[in-house]
Amino acid sequence: MTRFVLGRIGFYTFVAVVLAFFSVPLLWLLTAPFTDTPTYRVKIPDFTVANFAAMWEHPYALGSLGNSLILAIGTAVIVVALAALAAYALSRVRMPGRDALLYTLLLLSSIITGTAAMVPLFQLAVTVGLIDSQFGLILIMTGGLLPAAIFMLKDFMDSTPKSYEESARVFGASPLQIVRHVVVPLVRPGLATIAVWAVANVWGNFLMPYLLLSDVEKQPAAVIMYTLYTEGGQANLRLLSTFGLLYSIPVVLMYLFVSKKYGFRFHGGIKA
Repeated sequence: MTRFVLGRIGFYTFVAVVLAFFSVPLLWLLTAPFTDTPTYRVKIPDFTVANFAAMWEHPYALGSLGNSLILAIGTAVIVVALAALAAYALSRVRMPGRDALLYTLLLLSSIITGTAAMVPLFQLAVTVGLIDSQFGLILIMTGGLLPAAIFMLKDFMDSTPKSYEESARVFGASPLQIVRHVVVPLVRPGLATIAVWAVANVWGNFLMPYLLLSDVEKQPAAVIMYTLYTEGGQANLRLLSTFGLLYSIPVVLMYLFVSKKYGFRFHGGIKA
């Protein structure tokens, strides 16, 4: 009995330490922006908005958040649209080597990461004139995310009932009409999964925007955040904490929206 009690005490102590490890940074993020002179310690805030006023005066901070939204939403829209069409075709069309093609795409997308492909991607962007272009950056990031998106979305397509499509075909629906009015409503949880995954990948991406966007007015928040340090490498905690809070809000809102709509109970076919 004593061993059991000690074991439970040890378990709950371990859980408390783990929760504190993850909760303290969040508490700092919530309190530091409202503190006059924030430090690395978590303390009761002064409930001031001076840090937000200083962030408002920063020439690129707020604009960089808008750039991040443009890049994330643009990439997510293209990835979802192309992945849906490709996954549906691969799910319904039987062709030799289909599964091998899927696994090859997934393998290459995992091995050839942004760092490994940095030099050829930069040379390609220079050749086709996509340097300092947000649209070009969207296309490049779409290419990096598309193979894995197709692989994941194909599982959702495989689990949708084909009888619905056959009924629509009997009534004269075209293939695109079937995809739009029959398949897409059935795989909306899967499309939401891919959209959230794409936005999360683009939102925190630093390397490719830093490499391809030289105009500071076009750079996203992940790159601008790097400038909130002094020349000696010391963090400007007033600006950094405030910017970090603003940087986190869109991701939290996206999580709340998707959680409310789908409950994160994603699976192929019809949502139960």
